[in-house]
Amino acid sequence: MPTPTPASLAWFRAARFGLFVHFGLYSLAARHEWVRSREAMSQEAYDRYLEHFDPDLFDARKLARAAREAGMRYAVLTAKHHDGFCLFDSSLTDYTSARATGRDLVAEFADAMRAEGLRVGLYYSLLDWHHPDFPVDRHHPLRGTPAEQEPRDLAEYRRYLHDQVSELLTGYGQIDLLFFDFSYPGMGPAEWGAEELLSTVRELQPGIVVNDRLGIPGDYVTPEQYQPDEPLERDGVPVMWEACHTLNGSWGYDRDNHDYKDPGLLVRMLVQSVACGGNMLLNVGPTGRGALDPRARETLRQLGEWSGAHARSVHGAGPSAYQPPSQGLYTQAGNRLYLHLPTWPLKHVHLPGLAGRVRYAQFLHDGSEVRFSRLDGAQHEHNNLAPPGRSGDTLTLTVPIARPDVLLPVIELALDGEG
Repeated sequence: MPTPTPASLAWFRAARFGLFVHFGLYSLAARHEWVRSREAMSQEAYDRYLEHFDPDLFDARKLARAAREAGMRYAVLTAKHHDGFCLFDSSLTDYTSARATGRDLVAEFADAMRAEGLRVGLYYSLLDWHHPDFPVDRHHPLRGTPAEQEPRDLAEYRRYLHDQVSELLTGYGQIDLLFFDFSYPGMGPAEWGAEELLSTVRELQPGIVVNDRLGIPGDYVTPEQYQPDEPLERDGVPVMWEACHTLNGSWGYDRDNHDYKDPGLLVRMLVQSVACGGNMLLNVGPTGRGALDPRARETLRQLGEWSGAHARSVHGAGPSAYQPPSQGLYTQAGNRLYLHLPTWPLKHVHLPGLAGRVRYAQFLHDGSEVRFSRLDGAQHEHNNLAPPGRSGDTLTLTVPIARPDVLLPVIELALDGEG
């Protein structure tokens, strides 16, 4: 099986921030993307959304521009979710946006993202509640009905699954990332034909980045709605990872859910991901007509305002070997160390281990100099006593009393003697 080279994975490590887009028939229901399963809807009941599906406000170009301006470097669209509805023109089913509306939304998405310089990712659900041969299991909307007793040919569904993935990877140009979703007890690698499927993916798109949700190791792992606070490892070896998060707890459009994360929190989550060697994939769920709701648009705008001035502390950056102060986070790119300060200090920030190693310091948002000095033994402020644990290798930054008016202040430290 072909495997990605370190060079083909480098873009993913450098990108650090991506956009996830969940859009489909469930967007019309506007009460979570699992609505058909949660409410145990029949196919007939769910098909009322198909009858009214008209994504007239889905503008992939606007979406791509918003993602780029928010500081994102790649984007992932739900080509098919668990309900089986496809946003691409599949020859294997009529249950598609192309048949319903004449529009291949995957094609529109891929073209728009490339035009804005973003890498193209596609999400593909391994589940399919519409397909007649997908087992009626504990997640299926028809659980507890006579459909549980109907004969289902898993081999037939597996063939459909593999053929659809091949369609996606041969009909839309270069696909940079494939996000499979998901394996669970009773439906795992054997049921998906995971080894064969991954081999096909590698052959059709050499260098593509694939996640781990086939139930076998992929190129990266995907903590969901969970924010790691340390690098992730498998058997003691660091792994690439990507934390995927929603704006408000729902992946699909959820009209009455107003539990939105604050943009400042999202920036801190992004920086924490980078500081721990990971990426963050932030989701938006367009409305039933395909537009972003005002809260999502405003969140992306504020993220972009921060990213415009602070991008180099994220893109191409990663963990640092230096120990940050208790109120800060470090990211590092070459000889530039970035101190992120979620908690604003009073006048001074003490950086252990950096005395004699920093030649210049500045705020990243405005390029203004930050003055610093070396803490010399027992000399500290006016009391002639050094705080416990601080020694002559501590660098002390002097910062203004007033916190800079940005979502997350960042100080860039130029290090001596590092590449």
